Amino acid sequence: MERLELRHLRTLCAIADTGSLRRAAAAQGYSQPALTTQLQRIEQYFGEPLFARSSIGVVPTAVGGEIVAQARDVLARMDAIGPRGHRSDDECRTVRLAATNTAMLSGLVTRFRDAAPQCSVTVSSVYSSKEMVGMLEEGLVDIAIGVDYPGQELRHSSIVAHRGIVTEPSFVAVPAGHPLAAHREVCLTDLADDAWFLTPDDGAGWPGVFFTACEVAGFRPATVHEFLGDRRQLHAMIAAGLGVAVVQATFETTAEVAVRPLIGSPLWCRYLLAWRVSAVSDDVVDTVYRSASEAYRDLVADAPHLRDWAARAYGFPQE
Repeated sequence: MERLELRHLRTLCAIADTGSLRRAAAAQGYSQPALTTQLQRIEQYFGEPLFARSSIGVVPTAVGGEIVAQARDVLARMDAIGPRGHRSDDECRTVRLAATNTAMLSGLVTRFRDAAPQCSVTVSSVYSSKEMVGMLEEGLVDIAIGVDYPGQELRHSSIVAHRGIVTEPSFVAVPAGHPLAAHREVCLTDLADDAWFLTPDDGAGWPGVFFTACEVAGFRPATVHEFLGDRRQLHAMIAAGLGVAVVQATFETTAEVAVRPLIGSPLWCRYLLAWRVSAVSDDVVDTVYRSASEAYRDLVADAPHLRDWAARAYGFPQE
């Protein structure tokens, strides 16, 4: 392949969005063998693999992630080219954003405001992804950040679309004085006798995926505290030695709380962007998506335990 074309960029984005060569092929209108061949040629062009296989599909390598981000930027710029009469870049309007519990929210909003100063943003905090979908379908919000889990893709009607932002492993937070805090990785089975803080049913698969992982590991948690609070409250409860919790991989490690990956990565979640198709333009969707991706990269930069895990699991550089 002598040069890169827009269709190649769309292929890379489709693979990153779906996490599957089969689903990406269907989305692009290719057969899977044809898309696989195209990906091989693209990787030959760049001289190295752009995606790595994992237990939940394919994920971008460190280089692949950078190239996909650049591809999205190029495609967004190309989509913006057109007659001025068909563009609404200069229109000032309010984008109604809903978000589940994610640390990327503040960075997302800040970056979006910088990238689209003509748009104002209102934020609605929701707990469950199911509630978030309902708000989109009822026209109460325009765009949203939510989560789903492998094998339990977010469900919605055709008036809503969604796109994956990132799929990450779930880690565990334990008190600094916990015997397992000194371990680089923790086996889920070794936490069988601990009390757990668990958030309620989110309508997308949690905490069912947690209990399934525990059953596979050979135990059922003896003590479960249902907890619906913010990260600081959860941090304080764990630091006090009252229990352990499954947390986002970017959850902060402190002198009082240790955050560790689980051996074998039995739990994963995907952060995604969902929007009401008739409510927002492609430009707005792309801008929010880029803002979310950049905000997540900022969180990773402040999470040495996640970078360490990625370096060991996939050979990603830590710097």
